[in-house]
Amino acid sequence: MTTIDWMPSRPPRRGGVVALIAVVVVLLLGGGTALSYYIDQLWFESLGFGRVFWDTVRFQGLVFAASTIGTFALLYPAFLLLKPSRLELTSGPLVINGQPLRLPVEPVLRLIGFVGALVVSITTGLSMVAQWQVFAVWWHQPTMPGAVDPIFGRSDTFYLCTLPVWQLLTDWATTMAVLIGIVALFFGLIVGGSRALGRHALVSSSAVRGLCAAAGLVLATLALNTYVGRFGRLLEDHTIFSGVTYTDAHIVLPGLFWVSLALGLGAIGATAAAVVAPRLRFAAVAAAPAILLYLGVSLTAWYVNGFIVKPNELVRERPFIAQNITATQRAFALDRITEQPFPAEPGLAAIKADANAETIRNIRLWDWRALQDTLRQIQEIRTYYDFPDIDIDRYRIDGTVRQMMLAVRELNVERLPDSSRNWINERLVYTHGYGVTMNPVNGFAGEGLPELVLGNMPIQSTTASLRVTRPQVYFGELTNTDVYVRTGQKEFDYPQGETNTFATYEGTGGIRMGSLGRRIVIALERGDIGKVPFSDDITPDSRLLMRRNIRERLATVAPFLRFDTDPYIVVTAEGRLVWMVDAFTTAATYPSARHYRFLPGVEPVNYVRNSVKATVDAYDGTVTLYQFEQTDPVIAAWARMFPTLFRPASSMPDDLRAHVRYPELLLETQAAVYGLYHMTTPDVFYNREDLWTVASEARGTDTGESGAQAMEPNFVLMTLPGQSRQEFVEMLPFTPANRNNLIGWFAGRSDGEHYGTALVYDFPKTKLVDGPLQIEARIDQNAELSGQLSLWNQQGSHVRRGTLLVMPIGSGVLYAEPIYLQADRSPMPELRIVVLALQDRLAYGPTFEAALAALYGTAPSTLSRDAASLAAADRSAPTDGRTAARTTGATPHGPTDQASLIREAARALEDYQRLTAEGKLGEAGARLDALKLTLDHLSR
Repeated sequence: MTTIDWMPSRPPRRGGVVALIAVVVVLLLGGGTALSYYIDQLWFESLGFGRVFWDTVRFQGLVFAASTIGTFALLYPAFLLLKPSRLELTSGPLVINGQPLRLPVEPVLRLIGFVGALVVSITTGLSMVAQWQVFAVWWHQPTMPGAVDPIFGRSDTFYLCTLPVWQLLTDWATTMAVLIGIVALFFGLIVGGSRALGRHALVSSSAVRGLCAAAGLVLATLALNTYVGRFGRLLEDHTIFSGVTYTDAHIVLPGLFWVSLALGLGAIGATAAAVVAPRLRFAAVAAAPAILLYLGVSLTAWYVNGFIVKPNELVRERPFIAQNITATQRAFALDRITEQPFPAEPGLAAIKADANAETIRNIRLWDWRALQDTLRQIQEIRTYYDFPDIDIDRYRIDGTVRQMMLAVRELNVERLPDSSRNWINERLVYTHGYGVTMNPVNGFAGEGLPELVLGNMPIQSTTASLRVTRPQVYFGELTNTDVYVRTGQKEFDYPQGETNTFATYEGTGGIRMGSLGRRIVIALERGDIGKVPFSDDITPDSRLLMRRNIRERLATVAPFLRFDTDPYIVVTAEGRLVWMVDAFTTAATYPSARHYRFLPGVEPVNYVRNSVKATVDAYDGTVTLYQFEQTDPVIAAWARMFPTLFRPASSMPDDLRAHVRYPELLLETQAAVYGLYHMTTPDVFYNREDLWTVASEARGTDTGESGAQAMEPNFVLMTLPGQSRQEFVEMLPFTPANRNNLIGWFAGRSDGEHYGTALVYDFPKTKLVDGPLQIEARIDQNAELSGQLSLWNQQGSHVRRGTLLVMPIGSGVLYAEPIYLQADRSPMPELRIVVLALQDRLAYGPTFEAALAALYGTAPSTLSRDAASLAAADRSAPTDGRTAARTTGATPHGPTDQASLIREAARALEDYQRLTAEGKLGEAGARLDALKLTLDHLSR
């Protein structure tokens, strides 16, 4: 009887067709990736980082190949070993042409096993490539001294560089063991199902052996997971502290070690059963000791924690709390903070005004939000310009170091008129922003405007020590689109009257467009395939500027770093504009340290180092990374992998080094950690007896809103108490938890040998030192100030409160707050009041000089300007004849009878309301002062 095979014995040759289909599939699926890699290679080459690109690609390829080959070499042989040696089904009732039909299952299963193993292997390889940074740090980890944890005796480098790889590999091994176990179970079910259905089956006796072997493999990976998982106990956050507990150290960790050992022995037993006596019950018996031991450890841990630790928690946990405090301080560099007691004495003599005259003169009166709104009115020039941020820095102006505020005028293509929104304008013409503004932090011109040292278009400087030779901003915070430069189109540079000034890019940045084929490839990858190849304006010498947003640019060059969200601009000695960005190495595996949120959208970390300072030239996009941290094993590993990527800190030019500062993001994080972890005594820490929080201040706008918000870090140029020279420091005040009085003052230092260090002034706990909210309350309780603020918050205007500065000076504390008046119809605020305060006095005036004189007691606090100030305001502000006449009529030499004075007061109030509604705040202020003089005359 002839047997009819399910498959033809000699299939036709289709290798060529299959190969062609495979090529097409690869091109469709991988073509976009290939193009992206090619453009990335050109982009890295244009930055001088070609070796960085190829080192990354080679390492990613190594990770992919090793993980893919390793996975396939494990899965497919395991599949072949687990598959019964012969498995084919012959159908009894199914007959074709009188012949039974034989179903050859084994070849189909081989194909399924091969394809399945290949798919799983490639998927695993791709997932491992996504974790290439973990492998890179492990492979290039340095050998350097470091702290050793007291539980396992492992170094910091192990936890930061090695442990993440161990955890990744144990997860991989567990996944592979589970897959192999599923395959073994599948074959076992097939065999059992065939017997149950009464099919004719030729079955290998290796099915049960396979199940036992798979059980042994699962037990082995569980043993490995249990062993490595013990280190994870050091990374857990508990309610009171982090790291191992008394129960962990004495019960759980030793118990898990014995459980892992029992699982390992069980794995050996199950594997031996597969070879000697294949019985499933032997595999179950092999796992039983580990299960019983685990249950015993869990029950014992429950008993010890509930009946031994909880009734005596502080006593039992004291050494582990101490470990947590030490580790957290080390992980967040709190061990670099110097703590000093500060007397916070009251009285004018405490601030030693003569010795701290420079500090007092540099008190910042411009709030950055108010300045940003003002600059958008007076310096944007055209609607498509914007000032996305205000930076505070120090510069040497005419031989004197002064604190300055800088803003970059960037071009926002989203603001172009709809009629101008086309490809040529957005890609070829409107390619860059222009220039910066710079003003002293306490400099005011007429109408309460900033006193600009740099500004206007073309850019102008009021001092010979500052110049800008390359004002064009091709790379910034708003430059989110690609542009093509050196094209046939002239680039818009800046507006000038009724005409525009144009320029051509002269830098070396960007990717050269080159031949037609290269242009097509670039256009295809960047989404400009319908424009670039057909544009007569784009030539071989044209350049593509891509990834112009500085944060995206840096994240692409060094994706393993975390970058500060607040870049700041620097004007170099050569007059170039250079962005400076702080970069950090972070980890979540530092032993016994508590986890904190560091960046929005990023998992909490328990290790931070400000290891790198990055710079980006605003004109040509040149990226430079300077390594500032030498004791960080993470950055040391990256420096070993990319030897050409980082430069030593000593190689940073002096004109850039002079503007290095303590990072805001680091200070905020350290302040959050320090509020709890300044308590170094376990008993105090356990009871939270001295918990600190960052001080709160009133909302910046008095528009009827209530509540307070945590203060932001503030940069100040000051002479710290006990020091002999001025420093640029970043500060945050502390208050006790749920209280408003001042308890501490945290400052990060930025200059000279003190860079990167921080200090904390501990205020006396035996005296009440006013905090920011209490100073705000004193302002609100002052009858004259409160009445004036209430008046301004009516009739089409509102009050904006600037940041309250808290500055330890001498042996006392000086508080300073600017208060602005802003019309509802005009977003340009004007400084109207300066408030200065000590512990025992509050002074204010319309100018800083007036407030300072009131603080010294040489003049009374007042909201009225003297005659000279009024005359200066009149000369600086455009006024019509009616306003000028009414202003002068309010002097003591004007009307003297009561009826005339009342009419004059009514006219002054009417003018004040009208001018405020029109946004003419300078003139409105003059009329308000005239009203006050008239009312004073009436009262007399």
